[in-house]
Amino acid sequence: MRTHETTVEDGTVFIETPESRLEVGEVEPIIETVGGHAWTIEYSEWERDYYDDLDTGDEGLTVDVVDMMAAMTHGDPFVETLRAHPAETDPDSEEPLSPRLGLFVGKLLENLENGLD
Repeated sequence: MRTHETTVEDGTVFIETPESRLEVGEVEPIIETVGGHAWTIEYSEWERDYYDDLDTGDEGLTVDVVDMMAAMTHGDPFVETLRAHPAETDPDSEEPLSPRLGLFVGKLLENLENGLD
């Protein structure tokens, strides 16, 4: 399966595809949504108890959110799903993220919580 890289340029996130650059959205709303520029890896007591073989050696490490975004790659199905979602926010909505940006932030949070594959 083909993968596509993420680039962050001039405060905007893009997915690189052979056809074009897919604009995902601005960096600042992403940073606000995930809680800041840095993410510290933590494990709950429940995770420690439930997963006997959980390696917690990375607990306490802090990662840069923009660096994590830039390290993300995406398969064709995810890129096509992003492309199908509107890049603009609904002016009548109180939601701060466009549907496209919200989908991307969901994947970013999954990667911040679980690491990159």
